[in-house]
Amino acid sequence: MISDRWSPSAVEGLISLPLESLLTEDYEADPALVHERLRARYGPVAPIDVLGVPVWFAIGYDEVLHIMQNPRDMWSKRVDHWRAYAEGRVPADWPLLALLQADNSGFHDGERHRALRGPWIAGLRPFQDPGSEQAQRLERAMVRHCDDLAGVLAEGGPAGQADLAAQYGRPFPLLVANHLLGVTIERGEEMIEDQWRLLNGPDSAGAYQRLYAALLELAQAKRQRRGDDLPSYMIEAKPDLTDEELARELMMLSGFLDFTGSLICNVIFEAITNPRLRESVSIGAIEEVVNRVALTNPALANLTFRYARSEVKLGRFTIAPGDPVMLSIAGAHTDPRFGGALARDSVRSTRAHLAWGAGPHRCPSQRLATQMCTIAVRQLLDRFSALRFTQPAERLPWRVSPFVRTMSALPVHYEISRSFALTLESAGEPAPPAAKDSAQDSGTGGGTGGGTGGLTDEGDARPRSRLRAFLGRLLGSQ
Repeated sequence: MISDRWSPSAVEGLISLPLESLLTEDYEADPALVHERLRARYGPVAPIDVLGVPVWFAIGYDEVLHIMQNPRDMWSKRVDHWRAYAEGRVPADWPLLALLQADNSGFHDGERHRALRGPWIAGLRPFQDPGSEQAQRLERAMVRHCDDLAGVLAEGGPAGQADLAAQYGRPFPLLVANHLLGVTIERGEEMIEDQWRLLNGPDSAGAYQRLYAALLELAQAKRQRRGDDLPSYMIEAKPDLTDEELARELMMLSGFLDFTGSLICNVIFEAITNPRLRESVSIGAIEEVVNRVALTNPALANLTFRYARSEVKLGRFTIAPGDPVMLSIAGAHTDPRFGGALARDSVRSTRAHLAWGAGPHRCPSQRLATQMCTIAVRQLLDRFSALRFTQPAERLPWRVSPFVRTMSALPVHYEISRSFALTLESAGEPAPPAAKDSAQDSGTGGGTGGGTGGLTDEGDARPRSRLRAFLGRLLGSQ
């Protein structure tokens, strides 16, 4: 029910229309059906309710792409351009408000956005250039982390049960963060869990404050003692970037890791349930599978709001200045004008999809995220000869979120492959063969500033036991 603050006398247009709640059981079960129903009733743009707040929902491919490309700066990501927010009609405790108020490049426009995005491009370049030493070290570390996680799963014996979301897909990007940031696994876990809370709503204000404090401490340490890591490269690219600005920018990395973990889980789900995709993975077309899943089941289903700078016609409606529009990547991909031409029985698919964004805010870390997904899925399917869900796939739980679409759990029966069993036996469990030099390859063995370390520090004789403890804490937080 809409409160008085949203009555037609307070604001015309959006609120004068009947609003459909987005986060319903129908949407959780099958967003495509909800998109289809909204499209049939309203066209490519629909009026919806997001946790009690009225929002335009763009589900047409052309409309979403047009807003992303933002011609003539028609759209803003700054929350102070939201008319209802500026007029005090958005409740201070609205669950998503802390996220939309974030003061970083993800929520800036124009010159300010370009000035903050530049350090990201420069900072990520060494890790995304296949020929660079940093990228090659990071790739080796990714493989080791996957094998370490698989080794912990295999401790239950040659066959057993596991949750591939909590024990593999979600923690893997966190381990990669050790190399990008140089933080301890304990601090990294806290960051990811708080980012989860920030995206999902509960305790969003507290989560933001804790994340910001941890990253500010990290930024200060990197300025004093540079290392071979992302924050140090960002500082080098823009020396006048303040510690506070760097901390706010690094807030976005936690979201990237969460998104990547979700995409990994979606690819795993499809690889297990779709024999054709599994066959493609087996013959080495893993990047094509990742691209296909990014199109058909994007982990970031909806994006944060854009606000109209002036009156604009969108679909059947006229969007008033200051109206919020939520862009639906999943909705755009099911638009018949776009998705109708795709071959549903083919692994190969177009790269004209919007899973990585478009325009000024296009994801700057697409290659890194794709690489993480391909390595994670390849190593998992190589190490396990059989993976079967413990219950029917349609009964697996989906994570409830206005933005992210992924499984909250992937419970499987597994059987390890013979080659992996021999590898574990020859390695003398629990220590993997390359554990000792992980610290050198990860960049966590010094020179990165305070709070550094990881699961495979050179002085740790049993890296798997630290990993096992971390996974235990992660499972305990569910």
